[in-house]
Amino acid sequence: MLACGSSLHRNGEEWRSDRLQLNKEVMLSTAVRSFLPLLDEVSKDFCGMLQARVEREGRGEEGKRSLTIDPSPDLFRFALEASCHVIYGERIGLFSSSPSLESQKFIWAVERMLTTTPPLLYLPPRLLLRIGASLWTQHATAWDHIFSHAEARIQRAYQRLSSSQSRRTVTGTAGGQYTGVLGQLMEKGQLSLDLIKANITELMAGGVDTTAVPLQFALFELGRNPEVQERVRQQVRTSWSQAGGDPQKALQGSPLLKATIKEVLRLYPVGITVQRYPVRDIILQNYHIPAGTMVQACLYPMGRSSQVFENPLRFDPGRWGGSSKEDGRRGEGQGFRSLAFGFGARQCVGRRIAENEMQLLLMH
Repeated sequence: MLACGSSLHRNGEEWRSDRLQLNKEVMLSTAVRSFLPLLDEVSKDFCGMLQARVEREGRGEEGKRSLTIDPSPDLFRFALEASCHVIYGERIGLFSSSPSLESQKFIWAVERMLTTTPPLLYLPPRLLLRIGASLWTQHATAWDHIFSHAEARIQRAYQRLSSSQSRRTVTGTAGGQYTGVLGQLMEKGQLSLDLIKANITELMAGGVDTTAVPLQFALFELGRNPEVQERVRQQVRTSWSQAGGDPQKALQGSPLLKATIKEVLRLYPVGITVQRYPVRDIILQNYHIPAGTMVQACLYPMGRSSQVFENPLRFDPGRWGGSSKEDGRRGEGQGFRSLAFGFGARQCVGRRIAENEMQLLLMH
């Protein structure tokens, strides 16, 4: 997931204060406990839908059918449905055989935004206007749709919140139901509406391909490493049976699942660099770096470097278990071998949503 762009122009105490309020709803363990059931519900529904499709369209005898598909569009819809369920506290219906026109427009807008972004990053604006102004128009139109969708959802949430508060005034009781990240932020009222809107839109649009693509690579690596797949599967089955339907307990008993996601992001990082501007002069490996200089950690080559990882091209979730030879050999700086979500105060704000979303889908 991408860091919230809405906060990039803010710094110092003002930024930190806003970010701490947002962290309470998306990063803290209490928040994760609240939204895990929503992610679990979407994961179960997705796997049920996929199983039904295999039985309907697959080859072989009943109960043992197989089906070859391109999972990309399905995983894209899963990521969108899951993140929106957490953000808005309600489903948007992307698994339906006939999703609403609003949902279809939203899917189109996110897909169009993602496909038009890469060329816009590398083409000078003047050249772009000369050779492909329509590209910019498509990109801007897609963002207009995304923002209007977010606006409609925010208005709906505001109406629900107002209605709920009215009922509490009359009855003197609170419903106690989790209302999603948006509902929690609006109910607490500690961030401005503009800031809530910007962060919600960024979380929603930035959390689709950034989880769908790693999931596809996870399926790819587990598929071509059956012995790893079997180890993960056995641990998941044991943990799930002992958890009594509690997704949090099931994930806590499946450390290999979390390690699988870390290993996938080591080999196939979504963001290829982590960037920071030092606030004061520093020395890095005998290089003097003046304050204000952009410093980039390049994740793709780091993840495949034999100086950082033993046998780096091998898909081995067990290397994150804390007992491998390389753990003892590396010592200092262990925490900085995994930087897929960034680090520190400015790490990816959607990290907990993304991690749990991917783990629960693979679990089911």
